Amino acid sequence: MGYFDQGGSNASAPQVDFSRLPRHVAIIMDGNGRWAKKRGLPRTAGHAAGAETFRTIATYCKEIGLEYLTVYAFSTENWKRSAEEVGAIMGLLKKYLLEAIAKMERDRVKMRFFGDLTPLSPELQKLCRQTEEISQRYEGCQVNICLNYGGRDEIVRAARAFALDCLAGRAEPEKLDPERFGAYLYSGGVPDPDLIIRPSGELRVSNFLLWQSAYSEYYFTDVLWPDFSKEELHRALAAYQRRSRRFGGVN
Repeated sequence: MGYFDQGGSNASAPQVDFSRLPRHVAIIMDGNGRWAKKRGLPRTAGHAAGAETFRTIATYCKEIGLEYLTVYAFSTENWKRSAEEVGAIMGLLKKYLLEAIAKMERDRVKMRFFGDLTPLSPELQKLCRQTEEISQRYEGCQVNICLNYGGRDEIVRAARAFALDCLAGRAEPEKLDPERFGAYLYSGGVPDPDLIIRPSGELRVSNFLLWQSAYSEYYFTDVLWPDFSKEELHRALAAYQRRSRRFGGVN
């Protein structure tokens, strides 16, 4: 695809070199509630708008050849929200999964879920499993949806799983290293994110991919998630490409 120039003929505008995209981009989809409040709408309307933005961005990431996209859809702490809001989010998830399953042969996007799905309704759990099973045969962009996910919870669960393997004689404590431990995480087999994008103006990581983000580059923007566009993604990618990643080394 070559370069994308945000400013058309403006040579000083940020450019994206699509021949050297990051392998893995992660996004904290934040700002739905504030987007709705600014418009005098219920928070549920913000989540509906945010779901459409996710659909647009996920499709576009596939089009430009991104290998992995991970999104923070629902955290372990989000259950504290009102029953109405949680119900609306779960309803949107059901709607998206039904549509995704119906269109998977056309779109051919791989999907995985990171998180503890057991608190979800049996119907939603079944749809999540069905989506993952169908998409296993696809190649190309993989979309990871963090659902009932928390970074600390993920690490604790991984530690428990490793401890159980040690007790069962399947693993040895002295042989544990970061690579082996990473295989116990929800993201096992997926490369760590190169770039993490946080819309909405907040400047925190919010318990997202704590282990995997050790050397990720962060991009923060005031744009609320429902207003996040392809152009805003281009800005994030252009900013990432201007940085020098040293992974603790020297220049």
